[in-house]
Amino acid sequence: MTTTELTAPQAEAKGSPQDRVPGRRRVLGAGKQLHAGPVTYLVLTLFALVSLAPLVWTAVAASRNNERLAQAPPPLWFGGNLFKNLQTAWEQAGLGTAMVNSTIVAGTITIGTVVFSTLAGFAFAKLRFRFSGLLLLLTIGTMMIPPQLAVVPLYLWMSDLGWSNQLQTVILPTLVSAFGTFFMRQYLVQALPSELIEAARVDGAGSLRVVWHVVFPAARPAMAVLGLLTFVMAWNDFLWPIIALNQQNPTVQVALNSLGTGYIPDQAVIMAGALLGTLPLLIAFLLFGKQIVGGIMQGAIKG
Repeated sequence: MTTTELTAPQAEAKGSPQDRVPGRRRVLGAGKQLHAGPVTYLVLTLFALVSLAPLVWTAVAASRNNERLAQAPPPLWFGGNLFKNLQTAWEQAGLGTAMVNSTIVAGTITIGTVVFSTLAGFAFAKLRFRFSGLLLLLTIGTMMIPPQLAVVPLYLWMSDLGWSNQLQTVILPTLVSAFGTFFMRQYLVQALPSELIEAARVDGAGSLRVVWHVVFPAARPAMAVLGLLTFVMAWNDFLWPIIALNQQNPTVQVALNSLGTGYIPDQAVIMAGALLGTLPLLIAFLLFGKQIVGGIMQGAIKG
């Protein structure tokens, strides 16, 4: 046996320099996976149950009547009035028009926020221009201003434009997000190498081609996360839509506000309306949740 040949026990004893470092865990071989223990599954199950409890309770309350909900202890299982209450909430609140309006508003805001925030984040992350640091600080500083302070001047501005009770009144002020710009900037600083942009420039790509073929593919995981967060916030927004719109042209949250009127509000019908307003978000997450989570993991691996 030559000096370069080692037997299996000797090779295992010798190992790599990384294996001889005290306190360092050995890397698993190809094909091997880490398996969670029973404690991990127990903790995850508890978190899942706690997270689902409000949604389950909403469905339970929507399936009962107002008299049963007023009794103690409250009901813990489903009743037989779910579909009746859902129909009542749908008709009383006019949720058909409201669903269409909320889809238009939330979809437009999401697309605008993701596209504009990605472009602005790319500019702050990779482009050099005068006063870029100051502009970034001003953008972040707008996040510290309470949105309630802008309600009165924003309403006067929209009234001057003649957009009262129209959907563009809700869409236009939220097409760009300071948080989205900062979020995309922080992501692109690490995820988008400057050498990749320079290589595209050398190949003759213009600014639009660089953005379309380089920036957007690199930013796709963060764009998916920002899109989901923006859609949820736009769908659930209540303060500005209730001021800017009326019951003849409402979003879902404005329409649900009409269910709480009356001397004795019907809590079961209100819960049924809340359940209807939440269903589109659940459907969107069920349809696109796998792609969004996969994008997050892909971005984490690349980072």
